[in-house]
Amino acid sequence: MEINEPYKLEILESIKEDSITIYHIGNEWWDLCAGPHVEFTGNINKNAVDLESVAGAYWRGDEKNPMLQRIYGTAWETEEQLKAYLHFKEEAKRRDHRRLGQDLDLFSIQDEAGGGLVFWHPKGAIVRHLIEDSWKKIHLQHGYELLYTPHVAKADLWKISGHLDFYKENMYDQIKIEDELYQLRPMNCPYHILVYKRKLNSYRDFPIRVAELGTVYRYELSGSLHGLFRVRGFTQDDAHIFCLDDQLKDEIRGVLDLTEEILLQFGFRKYEVNLSTKPEKAVGSDDIWEKATTALKDALDDKGWVYQIDEGGGAFYGPKIDLKIEDALGRKWQCSTAQVDFNLPQRFDIFYIDSNSEKKRPIMIHRAVLGSLERFFGVLIEHYAGDFPLWISPIQARILPVTDTEVEYCNEVMMKLKAHGIRAEVCHGERLPKLIRNAEKQKVPLMAVVGPKEVESQTVTVRSRFGGELGTMSEDDFIGRILFAVQSRTSL
Repeated sequence: MEINEPYKLEILESIKEDSITIYHIGNEWWDLCAGPHVEFTGNINKNAVDLESVAGAYWRGDEKNPMLQRIYGTAWETEEQLKAYLHFKEEAKRRDHRRLGQDLDLFSIQDEAGGGLVFWHPKGAIVRHLIEDSWKKIHLQHGYELLYTPHVAKADLWKISGHLDFYKENMYDQIKIEDELYQLRPMNCPYHILVYKRKLNSYRDFPIRVAELGTVYRYELSGSLHGLFRVRGFTQDDAHIFCLDDQLKDEIRGVLDLTEEILLQFGFRKYEVNLSTKPEKAVGSDDIWEKATTALKDALDDKGWVYQIDEGGGAFYGPKIDLKIEDALGRKWQCSTAQVDFNLPQRFDIFYIDSNSEKKRPIMIHRAVLGSLERFFGVLIEHYAGDFPLWISPIQARILPVTDTEVEYCNEVMMKLKAHGIRAEVCHGERLPKLIRNAEKQKVPLMAVVGPKEVESQTVTVRSRFGGELGTMSEDDFIGRILFAVQSRTSL
């Protein structure tokens, strides 16, 4: 009160812990902070300090609160560390998915429709389709059954699941339809349980694996929205496995294998893996927690992955494995998770009939690989700086005539490529150097240049963004090489 710091007083009032930390530099500046701070400002290397920007920010991210001025800066021990950081920062800026999404015409977030709602443009939608198609094929190969479920349900369903008690602040207001209250879904789990309950299940039916690319809706304040990384409506690559106690380890191992297979397709080979164990407040007996945690550990050990144990970091309903992928800049992104759930099977009273004709409760596993398609697409854009691998590039080949007299032959080549499922287009009307520059800016992986000689010999001269000049080749050779590269997930 004495130094007129109302915001720090508000923070103090909201802290529930028994103790707080306050750091100060001399007697001039006091800070409510986790710290630490330097003891004297003279300890700061003035040649390793960078004041980055000034921006407005709503207090606590809520647009109803006052707008404050936020100063961004950074300090390092050495100039070399500062230079490395500034290089990283520039590279991150170059890869920013929000800018690339606009430059490459992949997606937008339209003010007229509201914040946090993604519009997938044709090129972005093609990439999404390829991701989804690959995801579905792999899941079917691994014994999953695909589901499609509604975007809304009666509010009572979310009372049973407990979301209205524990997750209400992240849910939108209810909708009244013919005297019944409905709710936009924040999760897919209750729907999958209802599908499980549609019939009486026997122990012989297990494991049961169901998967869905299900769109969910979460209440987010405007100040917390961030491109594709934090949105209000997004699609989870959700799956749930119902299994018996003695199947848990193998099912978790299967999840890890499937996760690795999918992530490798997109070029992610480095992971940070964490195993989170029982927290203080939890449902389920110590015995079942120990069995589940041991099964997760054994599956990770069998897989040979290095992992850290987060003691007490599990959800209240069961232990979990979290996996963060590492991108080209070494940043880590939370994507994949496998969580054992002792709570929802009990809340929804799901059971199966065992070999003694008795009712038993199955184990339920929540599982996602990509996490959110929107967020994963943002990570993918930044990982590749918009230079997508050939197999998921929106346009795989752009055919460029030297003059307009070659346009007819270019169109013939384009149609042959499209007949083989290759995404190709013809661009003309400009001089060849500009056509090439435009293709480079749009990050088209392959350019096929056509002049009088190519028309006469029925060939194309190919240039790859990744492999440089590839020379002149026949139409069939060009098509064959593209198809092989797509099949093998490589580039020309």
